[in-house]
Amino acid sequence: MTFSIVGFDPANGDLGVAVQSKFPNVGVSIPFARAGVGAVATQSYCNTSFGPRGLSLLENGASPEQALEVLTGTDADRDYRQVGIVDACGRAASFTGAACFGWAGGRVGGHCAVQGNTLAGAAVVEAMYTTFTSASGPLVERLLRALAAGQAAGGDRRGQQSAAVKVVRAGGGYGGHDDRYVDISVYDHPTPIAELERLYGLHRLTYFRSPPEQLVPITPTLALELRRLLHARGFYAAEPAAQAFDAETRRALRDFMGWENYDERMRDDDLIDLEVLADMRAKHAAWMELNK
Repeated sequence: MTFSIVGFDPANGDLGVAVQSKFPNVGVSIPFARAGVGAVATQSYCNTSFGPRGLSLLENGASPEQALEVLTGTDADRDYRQVGIVDACGRAASFTGAACFGWAGGRVGGHCAVQGNTLAGAAVVEAMYTTFTSASGPLVERLLRALAAGQAAGGDRRGQQSAAVKVVRAGGGYGGHDDRYVDISVYDHPTPIAELERLYGLHRLTYFRSPPEQLVPITPTLALELRRLLHARGFYAAEPAAQAFDAETRRALRDFMGWENYDERMRDDDLIDLEVLADMRAKHAAWMELNK
């Protein structure tokens, strides 16, 4: 009733898990990950202890295959379990118990492990594996693409209900204080993967810092557009005028961005993030019209 993928990005060390199931709130029971250590997906009558125990085994030098042997070796219900593990070297392993509901199975390679049960067929796992291993870009986006590909190939035979994605990176959490780079869960939704993608867009805007290629100068014309919004929202007292971006407008813009939860993308210079600007225009178009 579940399909998942655990993956590693050799370019920056990111580790993560993405999962979808016809079961509510899979985000609390299936995905586990720790920066610099590994990622685990435990499913099919999941033994949630496999997550922290598997990570501890990896941290103490076990390979993913060895970790699976330890976890399942003493489990009386091993035939009902399904587990995927990847470590911080990109080695991966997957286990499917003989009693898992069919179609059930997995595929390993290319810094990932894909597994699922109660699936429409083997094509689900193959689509996820091929999509992940052929895609470029950030790990979180490759995981989401793989999840969507699995659903497009038939997904869980019982349908859709919940989904989650977790990616860890040392210092990648809010403010750089923990490793929770991305941690998003959809509890119950008719199209949970699409909802997960929407929430990732919100997460990226709120929690990620501005990529250098997204920054553009605030011209006098753009400064006027911003002043109209800031004035209408009460952050800029003076009447908006077409003039260069100045210290007062910068202060007002910082205050507004903090108010609107763009904290991680605030600036102390004369640049603005294009993604933030697009979001501001979409939400406040009536106040930001040019040539008014």
